[in-house]
Amino acid sequence: MNLESYDKEIYALLNKELERQCDHLEMIASENFTYPEVMEVMGSVLTNKYAEGYPGKRYYGGCEFVDEIEQIAIDRCKKLFGCEFANVQPNSGSQANQGVYGAFLKPGDKILGMDLSHGGHLTHGAKVSSSGKYYESFFYGVELDGRINYDRVADIANIVKPKMIVCGASAYTREIDFKRFREIADSVGAYLFADVAHIAGLVVAGEHAHPFPHCHVVSSTTHKTLRGPRGGIIMTNDEEFAKKINSSIFPGIQGGPLMHVIAGKAVGFKHNLSDEWKVYAKQVKANAKKLGEVLISRGYDLVSGGTDNHLVLVSFLNKDFSGKDADIALGNAGITVNKNTVPGETRSPFITSGIRVGSPALTARGMKEAEFELIANRIADVLDDINNTDKQRKIAAELKDLAHQFIIYNKATF
Repeated sequence: MNLESYDKEIYALLNKELERQCDHLEMIASENFTYPEVMEVMGSVLTNKYAEGYPGKRYYGGCEFVDEIEQIAIDRCKKLFGCEFANVQPNSGSQANQGVYGAFLKPGDKILGMDLSHGGHLTHGAKVSSSGKYYESFFYGVELDGRINYDRVADIANIVKPKMIVCGASAYTREIDFKRFREIADSVGAYLFADVAHIAGLVVAGEHAHPFPHCHVVSSTTHKTLRGPRGGIIMTNDEEFAKKINSSIFPGIQGGPLMHVIAGKAVGFKHNLSDEWKVYAKQVKANAKKLGEVLISRGYDLVSGGTDNHLVLVSFLNKDFSGKDADIALGNAGITVNKNTVPGETRSPFITSGIRVGSPALTARGMKEAEFELIANRIADVLDDINNTDKQRKIAAELKDLAHQFIIYNKATF
């Protein structure tokens, strides 16, 4: 019996989601389309296997083959990031970050991270997150020009004297200066931790500055710009740090690792190590740049005036409509983005004065500068006349035809 005949409700919803992904233009910067090979291994017999511990040191029998799979994932991850040690067991980027804190910090220790409202992540010390409840968190942000002022970060670090500085962001459009962050960390005796979840795919292709050798520890997700399965990883070059990280993940915050996902990570890393990956990463940046250029030419303000990576932040501080309004209108036109706070924000976090727009997913579908020029103009067309629902419907139909020229999946399950 197959899924279609056994559970018609779930099967129908899966296919509706497939239709949505094929018909709409996915431009949320943190989302991507993973490879069919990754989905194939994630639906494999590996989902049945418990394997608490690490390769060669398990608490369960029958791990001889999953040991090999996890070791392949570890070795490929180390090669990909040019590091000495890697843990591929975190179930998510947030759990990877939690694992890092558990390895390096004690409850109540001070951390200095990027403010959530300035482009940071919940797990960089936000008070609603465990990272802001277990540790005493302080924040740096961006200036009104949308860029990090590293001298200002140094001033804050000198006042706070954190045990760890967290660099990396979920909504920052410029290249991160890891070398400068390390100088700041060294000046106050802090560990430097880079969360490169958003930019990892660019980093490993040489399209963004590398966190090593500057950072003591680095975390990432394996989806987003890496196009692998949903999951997390932690890397370091220090053996003692690696031991603490391993203990922090298991038995610290996780039990049996998800072996089907770890296999998916291994397959994803093989893609990331290929020559084709460098072509993809370069195109991600080129497409984001084209998107930004067109929006500027159409009279829209971009935070920091452009982009060095995979995303743009569009500011509506000088507009009558909000980020939420833009999010809804673009959704009606078949373009999926997310509302986002911007420097100088005047609206609530639930409304916002901006949107975050990314290029990785559409680049994965094969779209290039010509398509992004068209899409950027259609985004501007919608925003120019934001209450015109007839126009939104017409654009949605046009963009659906475009999307169907770049179909990435022909079925919902693999």
